[in-house]
Amino acid sequence: MDNNVKNMVGKVFKDMADALETGQFGERVRVGITTFGSEHGVENIVKGAEIAQKRDSSIEVVLIGPKVDSQLTQVVVGTEEEGYKKMEELLDNKEIDSAVTMHYSFPIGVSTVGRVLTPGKGREMFIATTTGTSSPHRVEAMVMNSIYGIITAKAMGIENPTVGILNVDGAVQVERALKEIDKNGYKINFTNSLRADGGSIMRGNDLLGGVPDVMITDTLTGNILIKMFSSYTTGGSYESLGYGYGPGIGEDYDRTILILSRASGIPVVANAISYGANLAKGNVKEIAKEEFKKVNNAGFKEVLKGLNKEKKDENSEEITPPEKEIVTGTISGIDIMELEDAVKVLWKNKVYAESGMGCTGPVLLVNENKIEEAIKILSKEGYISNESNIC
Repeated sequence: MDNNVKNMVGKVFKDMADALETGQFGERVRVGITTFGSEHGVENIVKGAEIAQKRDSSIEVVLIGPKVDSQLTQVVVGTEEEGYKKMEELLDNKEIDSAVTMHYSFPIGVSTVGRVLTPGKGREMFIATTTGTSSPHRVEAMVMNSIYGIITAKAMGIENPTVGILNVDGAVQVERALKEIDKNGYKINFTNSLRADGGSIMRGNDLLGGVPDVMITDTLTGNILIKMFSSYTTGGSYESLGYGYGPGIGEDYDRTILILSRASGIPVVANAISYGANLAKGNVKEIAKEEFKKVNNAGFKEVLKGLNKEKKDENSEEITPPEKEIVTGTISGIDIMELEDAVKVLWKNKVYAESGMGCTGPVLLVNENKIEEAIKILSKEGYISNESNIC
């Protein structure tokens, strides 16, 4: 802690010196970044962070990880897990405005909006979404993703972003739902495909050309897309282009946390930090509150309920969850479409559980002391095939 206090004191004097040098006397945006976990090493993250701060004097980058040789502000932690906890603490205490990290598990209902540079015309485009899961139900998730993408684009200064829906399973249902919301008063600026027949359902050509400001898709497809946009020039092992997987957005979610891949290279690290800083400057949290208020007034929740009426009727049995427990144990390997049903099976068997989503897929969260019991129940019920599912 002594080193951290010294760093914070040093920050005050550094801010004064920077203000005298640059003439910028306002409060700088502070962006934290965890440095553990990159496939390219800690140095890869540090170099990207140094580039981000050097090119924008309004940003202060805070490294969260092992002690390194850098002039950047550092908060020293010993492990990757400690890094996540410290990052959350700094965010919650408002000591940093946003954060960038890798392999972070968001709760169901929160997913990330990526930002890429499209090769066809060099346009920037938001992909909603790229990690996390807005809902276990595909169409519902894509409708939610649409709002998340609009929020992010507005926070980045696009007042009336154009929206397109990628032509994947469920796209027509998504379009129908969004047009109902639009008709109810939440205006959506649908774009047109560059193909001759037009329409707001987007083709591969529209992806390459960056036709919409916000491209709506399911998260798994979005994850593949951003990996391809980020590393198509390098063969896939090093992400060299774009701004990363973006911020986790969700109703009532109050942390601005952006995701990088473990394969993200120095340029993407630098861009992701800049992305996080600009979201903080654009007041993404307040914009999210305003947009959710407006879309809810347009019957958003009712439209979502209508999408899953048949599914919910099939699973209408009411199950009361057992007493809530601390859930730090994770179980993977469950299909996303069965995740919520698996939670209810555990509840029915008196094991408290919650659903979540990591960068590698859906997870169930249970108390660490009940992992073995939970796995046996899930295996018996056919949700997992073996006992090698502990994350």
